[in-house]
Amino acid sequence: MSNMNEERVLSVHHWTDTLFSFTTTRDPALRFSNGHFTMIGLKINGKPLLRAYSIASANYEDHLEFLSIKVDGGPLTSHLKNIQVGDMVIVGRKPTGTLVADYLLPGKRLYMLSTGTGLAPFMSIVRDPEIYEKYEQIILVHGVRQVEELAYHDMLLEHLPNHEFLGELVSSKMRYYPTVTREAFRNTGRVTDLIESGKLFEDLEVPAFDPAVDRVMICGSSEMLRDLKHMLEERGFKEGNTSTPGDFVIERAFAEK
Repeated sequence: MSNMNEERVLSVHHWTDTLFSFTTTRDPALRFSNGHFTMIGLKINGKPLLRAYSIASANYEDHLEFLSIKVDGGPLTSHLKNIQVGDMVIVGRKPTGTLVADYLLPGKRLYMLSTGTGLAPFMSIVRDPEIYEKYEQIILVHGVRQVEELAYHDMLLEHLPNHEFLGELVSSKMRYYPTVTREAFRNTGRVTDLIESGKLFEDLEVPAFDPAVDRVMICGSSEMLRDLKHMLEERGFKEGNTSTPGDFVIERAFAEK
């Protein structure tokens, strides 16, 4: 456990019956890039049970935040969903991951495409002032089944644009596009279908994907990762990684736990 810390739960928010987020204390020595994930978990029957979770809080904040689904019978989430303020959780000391701006080539427009809890790393990135220096426009797309699953919807639409320090950058550069597949909503349809049909670009009033100027980060279900990777490569995009920057990056460490 030398590569793990124990952190105290500071708050818990249950978005739905199947989705919750929580914040914890943060070891001052913990360092991470916005977009990174780390291992977190609980001691179950005296042994640590860990899973990869993206860090939803920004790297300059003095707490950590995580977004999780609740899985009936899930080895970890069936316990994690019951945590309360004051409980202790295990947090890995070595965050990592591919959803980092440095792994992308310079570009004009950054798309962050997510489904479900794949939103988490992008909540960290949109609160990073440096990302707004790198791109003229930031587009965050979040696809879910039900409207109530649009975690952080109000924060992205109302709070961040009025943030004391980030507000002006967010208001002038960030576009938030939530979409729902199983209910009526202002945007409906799967992220992949909206891209394929061109509706996403029409709604946002931007040109279709162009590898010369657009950069893409992807986090979500394994099906969505596979489909979007294929779609981007068909359009001439090249995947980046920790050693070679590219036009798009994918987080493969987990797929909607």
